Amino acid sequence: MRPELLVFNRPLAEDLGLDPNAVEPGAAGIFSGNELPEDSQPLAMAYAGHQFGGFVPRLGDGRAILLGELKGRDGVLRDIQLKGSGPTPFSRNGDGRAAVGPMLREYLISEAMHALGVPTTRSLAVVSTGEKVYRQGVLPGAVLTRVATSHIRVGTFQYFAARDDGEALRQLLAYVIERHYPDAADAETPALAVLKAVSDRQASLIANWMRVGFIHGVMNTDNMAISGETIDYGPCAFIDGYHPERVFSSIDHSGRYAYANQPALAQWNLTRFAEALLPLIDVDSEKAADLGMQVLQQFMPRFEAEFLQMIRTKLGLAMAVEGDEELIRRLFGLMQAAEADFTLTFRRLADIVAVSADSGGAVEGFAQSFGSITGSAKLDIQAWLADWQSRLLREPMPAADRAARMRGASPAFIPRNHLVEAALTAASEGGDLTLFDRLLKVVQRPYEDQSAASEYSLPPPPSEQVFQTFCGT
Repeated sequence: MRPELLVFNRPLAEDLGLDPNAVEPGAAGIFSGNELPEDSQPLAMAYAGHQFGGFVPRLGDGRAILLGELKGRDGVLRDIQLKGSGPTPFSRNGDGRAAVGPMLREYLISEAMHALGVPTTRSLAVVSTGEKVYRQGVLPGAVLTRVATSHIRVGTFQYFAARDDGEALRQLLAYVIERHYPDAADAETPALAVLKAVSDRQASLIANWMRVGFIHGVMNTDNMAISGETIDYGPCAFIDGYHPERVFSSIDHSGRYAYANQPALAQWNLTRFAEALLPLIDVDSEKAADLGMQVLQQFMPRFEAEFLQMIRTKLGLAMAVEGDEELIRRLFGLMQAAEADFTLTFRRLADIVAVSADSGGAVEGFAQSFGSITGSAKLDIQAWLADWQSRLLREPMPAADRAARMRGASPAFIPRNHLVEAALTAASEGGDLTLFDRLLKVVQRPYEDQSAASEYSLPPPPSEQVFQTFCGT
């Protein structure tokens, strides 16, 4: 079978210091794994992980191969990894393959997240292999080329901790410090400094997820990257109608990784990271645990402060004023009661500010996000709008500047689940990438008003709603 290049990320290739014109002609061979780049020494990485709360001491890259590292134009070293390239020592009797749909999903959503300003792994290419993979049915095979500042996970530390391999833990920590957190080398307790740095990055990452209505879907410890990047886009999804307990993942039967649970689960994962680091924090286990707990207790306040400031920006507020948290709480309560569209609610608030001289139409557009509401619910929304507009008056700012700030934090376009599914179905079942290519171009400019693609900003009609997403393994 001859591999075929389905999609190639030319801008990312340039950022990596590659010449796209030189790479693309042979991309199908290299990015399918059929040909190896010069000096490449492929390897599958070992790691453990808590999966839905249960610890598995040996997981590892069951369908991924690390080709090597590449220093980009910015001087940052990045991993180049093939996903879906075949069996590895960690495949656990699996075929190590991937299908076209899930690999295009990861490409699409990771690039959308990058455009949204959310730290993430990137996608360089997707290649169809010409082979078949067998899941619930027969699917066309594919390989994704993923780019990350590293693929080290919380589960990587857990792997060596579970084996009681102190020397490997020390080597891994030294490597993480050199690659990601060089300032920690001069700290009194480098392991504790790394725990704090990773915790801070995760607090910011989760706040960014919540800001754009993203649900990861499988926040296992093997899916938490030490670098603070979003990794492993399986049954992920973006919220349409807001509800804090929203779940899409077909394997999350208990709602463990629901939208609102993500901060607490991130802290839970970091606790597992701290447990793996305990021998490196202090020889006295009780002292080490106490020091680690002090760091972990800072996570939630850090997350809450970041998320609060992000929502302030989405509401056009620059300063912290008493009463802001209550104003925000009321808005989310109204959104939940009506299952208002998460993305449009905030974007239409920016519209109200942008046309403040004559905002009647914009106010009506905002109200439409809440559906057909009447009576007390309508009065509650009107009361909230009045209070919000009064709050805006407490920090005067030109309307154009305020609207620009709001629109820079509240996207008009996200990879809406029904559009993603339609694009992947067309690509997987019919080999037609037209819908995929168009959707990709739209979500790569999420904060711009794209009048020609206005239908991509709208929530799905009832007949097209997506209630479950799948990981594709």
